[in-house]
Amino acid sequence: MVAILEQVFRDQWGRVLAALIGFLGDFELAEEAAQEAFAIAAERWPRDGVPSNPATWLVTTGRNRAVDRIRRDRTLAAKTRMLQVPEQAEDRVSPTTFPDERLELIFTCCHPALAVDAQVALVLRTLGGLTTVQIAHAFLVPEPTMAQRLVRAKRKIKAAGIPFRVPPERLLPDRLLAVLAVVYLIFNEGYGGRGELAAEALLLGRALAELMPDEPEVHGLLAMMLLLDARRDARFRNNEIVVLADQDRSLWDESQIADGRIVLDRALALRGRGPYVVQAAIASLHADEPRDWPQIAALYAELARITDSPVVESRTPR
Repeated sequence: MVAILEQVFRDQWGRVLAALIGFLGDFELAEEAAQEAFAIAAERWPRDGVPSNPATWLVTTGRNRAVDRIRRDRTLAAKTRMLQVPEQAEDRVSPTTFPDERLELIFTCCHPALAVDAQVALVLRTLGGLTTVQIAHAFLVPEPTMAQRLVRAKRKIKAAGIPFRVPPERLLPDRLLAVLAVVYLIFNEGYGGRGELAAEALLLGRALAELMPDEPEVHGLLAMMLLLDARRDARFRNNEIVVLADQDRSLWDESQIADGRIVLDRALALRGRGPYVVQAAIASLHADEPRDWPQIAALYAELARITDSPVVESRTPR
């Protein structure tokens, strides 16, 4: 049962929290309600069995606990309006399903009004379900520092009235690039040696691909991460980075490379070819033996044109 609870937490934390934020309009209240719902599940499920729809059970339980808490707190009259949100929501959803509001949560956490370090911390906390201690450890900062970072970010969302929604279409391209950049930053931290963060980035990438199936750059980022992460076990030897040419290819995860190429094909089939799609294509070619150097050079040249980056230009094979 412990293993089941842990798996449900990994799979459903982001969706449960996003649904509760959508109902309650308050990050901290929703997080407390989600934590309480999982605690109740740990107590009841071993006795009563796992419900047929664990996510719905958790959202319902968390929502009811939050509403009870608001009703008990007579001094917070200003929050009475929150009581109407779940009641209205019940009118528009069935008893067994809740809307998946993870996409709104991702864009809220990555709002440009927040500093990048706060965006990263919020994404890992709210969607990944990592504890403050885990996030602080991953980014090598003291726990109180990370705790303050999270508190300030949540307060800024509330004080600035940052909307819990996907941005309008005219703002979506720039905002989506910011979201992808945050996920890529998390992956880079993991790719540099902190494997737990690489795993978190892959989970976030898969969630984005599920929620935004028509965005080629979303699939491009996921494909690139899968292809690069497939070489993780071969990248280090005696705590030293091993360059690609010297890596032991038998340590590469061939099934993950195949998965990455499937996702890349999906990205290429969609309209548009941005930097993540091109980088994924380069990573795919680097997995071949022998490598197609003329094609790799052509893709680096395309990437340099797209990004207008001297760093990319310097890496272009001559």
